[in-house]
Formats: sequence, C-alpha cells, structure tokens
Amino acid sequence: MKKIELKVILFLTILFYMTTTTSAATAASISYSISFPEAQAHYVDVEMKITGLKQNSLELKMPVWTPGSYLVREFAKNIESLNVTADGKTLAATKTRKNIWNLKITGVSSVTVTYRVYAFEISVRTSFIDNKYAFLSSPDIFLYPGNMLNSPATIHIKPYKKWDKVTSSLEKVNGDQFTRYSPNFDILFDSPIEVGNQEVFNFDVDGVAYEVAMTGGGTYDDERIKQDFTKIIREQVAIFGENPNKHYTFIVHNYLKGGGGLEHLSSTVLGASRDAYSTEKNYQSFLSLASHEHFHLWNVKRLRPIILGPFDYDNEAYTTNLWIAEGFTAYYQDVIVHRTKLYPTDNFLALMAAQISALENQPGLKVQTLSASSYDAWIKAYRPNENSNNTGISYYTKGALVGLLLDLEIINDSKGKHALDDVMKYMYTEYYKVKKRGYTDAEFKLGLEKFAGKKLTDFYNNYINGLTPLPYNKYLAYAGYKITDSLANSNNAELGITRLEKVARLIVTGVSRGSAAWVDGINVNDEILSIDGVPVPEKGDLIPGKKPGDKIMVKLVRDGLTLDLPIKLLKSNRQKFKFEELPNPTTEQLTVRKKWLKVN
Repeated sequence: MKKIELKVILFLTILFYMTTTTSAATAASISYSISFPEAQAHYVDVEMKITGLKQNSLELKMPVWTPGSYLVREFAKNIESLNVTADGKTLAATKTRKNIWNLKITGVSSVTVTYRVYAFEISVRTSFIDNKYAFLSSPDIFLYPGNMLNSPATIHIKPYKKWDKVTSSLEKVNGDQFTRYSPNFDILFDSPIEVGNQEVFNFDVDGVAYEVAMTGGGTYDDERIKQDFTKIIREQVAIFGENPNKHYTFIVHNYLKGGGGLEHLSSTVLGASRDAYSTEKNYQSFLSLASHEHFHLWNVKRLRPIILGPFDYDNEAYTTNLWIAEGFTAYYQDVIVHRTKLYPTDNFLALMAAQISALENQPGLKVQTLSASSYDAWIKAYRPNENSNNTGISYYTKGALVGLLLDLEIINDSKGKHALDDVMKYMYTEYYKVKKRGYTDAEFKLGLEKFAGKKLTDFYNNYINGLTPLPYNKYLAYAGYKITDSLANSNNAELGITRLEKVARLIVTGVSRGSAAWVDGINVNDEILSIDGVPVPEKGDLIPGKKPGDKIMVKLVRDGLTLDLPIKLLKSNRQKFKFEELPNPTTEQLTVRKKWLKVN
C-alpha cells in the first residue's frame, strides 16, 4: 500500500508540474518581425518576441525537417548571429542539441530573440531569397519555444525595397497583408510565405476562395488556369464530399526549367518552367502537378497515416504507407484531369502505360518492396546515389499502379457499384472527421476490403509487402484492356550506362544491374573515350549496328589512368508498354470500363 501511495503522490506531483508548466507556456504571447536588409545576399533577419513567461528555463527549437518532404535537412545550419536579450541585458543561449538552444530565464517575463537565416536553395521545400523575391518555407525560418507548439503567433513582414505583396494561406490581421496570424506552430510550419512583386489572381469555387501567385513570369494564360483549376477542384471535391478550406493558395515559381511541388494544409508550392505553358503537353503536365498537390488537401493533410501528425519536428516520422499518401495521389492526379475532359482517354491510358514502363525498367523493382520504399524514404528516396536505380523503387510510381489495380479490383468485385473513390471518402470521413486521427496500415487495408467485399491479404503479401510482379493484364482485363510490350521482339544490344546530359565528355553516372557494363566492370565516374577505336559521340547511340553477343573494346579513363576494357554486349531488357483493347469486350467488362474511366 505504501508503494502504491508513493506512486500516486509522485504521479500527482508530476501532473501538477506538467499542468502548471503547460498553463504558463500557453499564457505566453509570441510575435515575429521579418525583414530583408540584405536580400541580395540571401538573408532574412528575424526578431522573435516572447512575453508572459513564467518558467525558469526556455528552449528555442528549429525543426529539422518539413512535413511532406521526408528528409532530415538540418535547418539550424543556416542560422547565424543568434542573440537573446531581456530587460536590455544579453542572456546566454546554450546550444544543447543540433537544433535546440537553452535559456535560463528565472525572474524574466519576456525575451527578444534575433537571428539571421541564410536562404539560397531553390526548391519547393526550402527557403530562397534574392533581390527579386523571398520564398519563406516556414520550418527553416522560424524558431519556436519548446512545449509551446500549440501557442498562437503573429508575423509582421517588412518587405525589401519595392516589394509590394505577401502571399500566404495564413490569415491577415485586420486586413493587413504584411501582418499574418497563425493559431499554432503546426499551421505556421505548414504555411509558406511569398514576399515580392508576384502576379496574383483570384477565383472562387463554390464558395471557397482561391489565390494563385505567379513568380518569375511565364507564358501562362491566367483565365485558362482559373477555368481548368476550377474543373479539377470540383472533381476532387466530388470524391470526398466537401472542401474543408475557406480559402486555398497556389504559390507557383516559374524558372527557366523547373518542376516539383509540396503540399500544405491550405496551400501548395509548385515549380514550373516559365515557357512550358505554351505547349499542350507541358500545360497538361502542369495541370497534373497542380492536381496532385491539391489532392493532398485531403489525402495526407487530413486523411493521413497515423504517424504523420501531430508532428515531432526533432525526429523522423516513419511509416510504411507513403504508397497510399503519395502513390494514390500520383494515381489520382491524372485520373482527375482525365475526368475534367481536358484530354481524351487515350492520353490517360498513355500516361498509365508510361508509368508501367518506368517501373518495369527499374532494376530495383526486384529488390525493394513497396512498403519498404515508403519506410526508407528518409534514408533512400531523398538521398539517391549512383546505385539507387538498382536497389530501390519510387513509392510514387508503384503506389500509383497499385492504386490502379485496386481501383479495378473494387469496381470488378462490386460489379460497378463501388470504386477506389468510395474507399477514399469512407476513410476520410471515418478517420479524419469522426475519429479525428490518422489510420494504421491495418485500418486502411480494412477500408479497402470493405468495398472490395473480400480479404486482400494475398494482394498485400504479394504486391505491397512482397516482390511478386504486378499482374497488370489480369486487372486490366476487368475493363477490357491489356498492355503489350512494343519492344518484346526486338534484338537490340545495350551497354547499360547513363551519362551526364549536355556534356561533351562521356562521364558515366549510372550502371544498370545485370547489363553488359555491370557484368564486365564499367564504373560510375569512368570517362569513356572511345569504343573500338572510334571516339564516342556527344549524344545518340554508342553502339550502332551492334547485336547481343558482339564484343567491343572500351577505352576509358578511371582515376586519371587509361584502361582498355573488353565488353561482351547483352540483349537489351528495356520494355515499352502500350494499352490495347481486348476484342469483343463483354457487358461486364464495359461496366467496369465505364465506372473506371467515367465514359459512356
């Protein structure tokens, strides 16, 4: 009894301490002032004020990663000149971890923290500043007080010189675009900020306000984008039954050559090529990217694997379900654009065939499972090396194709009554809205089985957790289609290397597993000088007229030494798939096709 009483007393003491600490923390007021006195040198100056403090110590923390991009990026490396003052006196800030500073603040009720951040990495997930604009990816800009993630914060932005616009999904304070409010740090870290002279245009979709900010110019047609975005948004809302936002923001960076996107709770950041809008193919790719990132509004930002929120910004968040979060989104990005009738069914089928070809031509398909590719994103997907193609796969690509097979499975098993759409809506409603949490792997499997009407254990064991080849034609036959390999009967020889593009010298950047180069010992970083005494061309076929079994002599330079390497050419195992209709489709197949492709 005494031991039990002691444990109870200890528990109550800890609970009291936690309660008083939390209440003290939540009583604090936090504000930031952002300025750009040296934007041309890629710096932002941050002043952070915290008032209403009642504790004896305070931790200042910087996230080590950003939600949606699964890599520890060590944002604290870009902080310099950190200084803390209270009542006009400097306080010591002791670094206790790579991203944490500790302050002793006994008797101090408010502190002012000033620091600079160097921002010169162009991507959708990292901050970039120059004299033209500032893109602030919040996790690598804002320090936050430990144990105060739920605290609100106000951000006041002082623009550089003639910058006149701020674009962000963060709410304006009293209508002032230069002053923004975040109810907590999870929202702040999920709300990028663009400052500059970007072109901004707006449109409304059934009562939800949309804003598009274009930086870097471009050949885009804003009226066409508004019309096409509206169609895409409505198709996505139709799946989930609601748009959970009152407003949503697209931030688009237009470069000479750009791409990529990153989703956020009420916004997204897209990279694009400024002149690519002029061609229909490239414009459709832009719409597909926008469709992908906007679909994340539901899938991953709200309907999510259970580990992906609330976030631990100090450590990785491992999940085996990125094939759902990203792969299903990659599937739906093109499904949605097709449903808008912005391009014909043949285009959609060609996109699916291209994804199948991309996956099947990756040697890592025989090495890494889909669930493992999700889990290892932190150490592999965002840290590729010269051998990555041989050892792994993309959970985007294979996840999208698994989504395709499951969609056809559900439609076929339910005789056209249900589809993957129904699973997505059910899981969104059940876990985000009702249970108010993420799902486990087992729970999503149950959701799929609910609409398939059968167990999917073998499917999971074979295609998600195993290395069994995906049986595309089994599932495509449900809709009266098949895929064929147009290269199946070819007898082409292949060396099996990749090279640096647009470089006169032939520098090997990759060697495919099982190829002639792999078997006979060509290495990454080798410079190939000639083949059979003929200097290698800057581009084009390296072995014209050669057949499998032919022997060639490759002269190369490795580590400064010249080497003659005999190579026996092997048959190319490249595949290129295309869709074909099965002859005389049955009524059942046409029912599945109509449900899948939304065609008459």
